[in-house]
Amino acid sequence: MFYREVGQFKTTYAADQAIFPIRQDRIGLALILFVAFVGIPLVAGEFMIASVMVPFLVLSLAAIGLNILIGYTGLISLGTAAFMGVGAIACYKLSTIFPQVNVVVWIVVSGFFAAAFGVLFGLPSLRIKGFYLAIATLAAQFFLQWCFIRIPWLTNGNTSGAIEVPSHTLFGIHVTGANATPLARYYVVLAIVVAMTWVASNLVHGRIGRNWMAVRDMDIAAQLMGIRLLPAKLLAFAVSSFYAGVAGALMVFMWLGAAEPEAFNINLSFELLFMVIIGGLGSMIGAFMGAALIHILPIIVRAAPASLGLNVGSATVEHLTFVITGVLIIFFLIVEPHGLARLWQIGKQKLRVWPFPY
Repeated sequence: MFYREVGQFKTTYAADQAIFPIRQDRIGLALILFVAFVGIPLVAGEFMIASVMVPFLVLSLAAIGLNILIGYTGLISLGTAAFMGVGAIACYKLSTIFPQVNVVVWIVVSGFFAAAFGVLFGLPSLRIKGFYLAIATLAAQFFLQWCFIRIPWLTNGNTSGAIEVPSHTLFGIHVTGANATPLARYYVVLAIVVAMTWVASNLVHGRIGRNWMAVRDMDIAAQLMGIRLLPAKLLAFAVSSFYAGVAGALMVFMWLGAAEPEAFNINLSFELLFMVIIGGLGSMIGAFMGAALIHILPIIVRAAPASLGLNVGSATVEHLTFVITGVLIIFFLIVEPHGLARLWQIGKQKLRVWPFPY
């Protein structure tokens, strides 16, 4: 009985409404944060931090934003990558116009620009839903990507549409540009992701989150209960796009260092959609699990032949990566259609009664 709830009484309303009411959950969260802030920087090399951990955190943040829209509100979006592009370009323009301002401030502010576009393209959700809404957000994806290419002002006159991140410092330490170390970028990304995940968890567990879930389950019934659909749906689009915009700014400034409009194409939107579905709809931890499966698993598969001493061509390894990753995704969806987060919940249920079978 490793996961015992017996004896953990709640004596206040605040304790009863806590996100992690069980002591074991709080201990597990503390261990995860300790490993993230202390363990990984001590044992991981620069390659693992720059190519594995930073992209994983950025994609997890974008998946959280998309999960708020799809998993908690039931609104389908295929334009998440475009909103990430809005955040990246907004952060780039603001950091070049006002270079003296801290870059972390512009990373957060860029999310509000993405949220504004999210509200604009979320207006069709008031009349349509399902696949029809997906087509509307797909139009936003193509339109915004066209704007990134055809409006030179957005990229300071660069004809190719590429943006290059200038050098910025935080407390005297370079966090962007060529002089920034992977560890400095990792800590900035980790701090932002932890803070925004905490905000999202409180949001979905409060009154706003309950309104979103009511709209997801049956919007007509939610309206009859007094929930206003217009503010609820547009707020979901705004929050989702805000998270996507911040993730896009982190993607360019802390991960890639430079990017072209093609980096925010429809393929990225589908990857984020797969992360949310595989990780589990309506689950914060599912966003991290889905990002780990989609991003980290292919890296492990590519590195496996060389680690085992097998002489396999690079083209063969690339094809095997797609095959193995696809087979594992199908396997996980067959085993548990509700995502990896559901498997984690089942595991916790088993630990509650272990060593007894029921």
